Amino acid sequence: MIELKTAKEIDKMAVTGQFVAHVLATLADSAEPGVNLMQLEHQARAMVADRGATSCYWDYSPSFGRGPFRNVICLSVNDAVLHGLPWDYVLHSGDLLKLDFAVSIDGWVADSARTVVVGDSADAADTALIESTRRALAAGIAAAVPGGHLGDISAAIGEVAAAAGYAVNTEFGGHGLGRTMHEDPHVPNRGKKGRGMVLRPGLTLALEPWWGRGTNRLTIDPDGWTLRSADGSNTAHSEHTIAITEHGPRVLTTT
Repeated sequence: MIELKTAKEIDKMAVTGQFVAHVLATLADSAEPGVNLMQLEHQARAMVADRGATSCYWDYSPSFGRGPFRNVICLSVNDAVLHGLPWDYVLHSGDLLKLDFAVSIDGWVADSARTVVVGDSADAADTALIESTRRALAAGIAAAVPGGHLGDISAAIGEVAAAAGYAVNTEFGGHGLGRTMHEDPHVPNRGKKGRGMVLRPGLTLALEPWWGRGTNRLTIDPDGWTLRSADGSNTAHSEHTIAITEHGPRVLTTT
């Protein structure tokens, strides 16, 4: 079922979104060479507790994971792209770190992700990869207008990937959200314009373009969560929570 939110409810989601954006910005600044992923996890836990927020990841048990997820943030490095389970890993200069974070505050959820290069030795191809997901996210947001179709968003995202030469996996993509982290509809990162449900004011979505420098196929780690590119190529992921309003798209996960 898809629930359209009122303007006041969207404002409440924006409060959550501001906190999500603040946490991601703080952790991105902390992600320096020599920092352990578990340090970032515990920093996120402390920020969640201080704010009185509720993690959407802690005890999350979807069909594609192995048992409850017992962390508050997904941290995926280099070829890992989604659902990265934080572990005892020390970051190195040049690592591509994906931070994906979702919480609920006063019953309203926001979800966002960003990719950063650790240190100051970024590879040009990795930088181009990250920028492509950011451009695709901006294109998807621009297509999220009342009267349009869900396929318009997917097509806008996929066109950016195709133009840059990246293959798109449609198994995991964007999604509805609001009172819970994952709600209908599914928003694939590739689609056709004019297809799918009509976009109406009050619809809230998490748009999340992600892909790798090589294949669009994924493998899963023995931890039962972390998804990696099947060919070991580096990956990137960008995500915002947005609301469709009468005046166009509103990004909720900004500071």
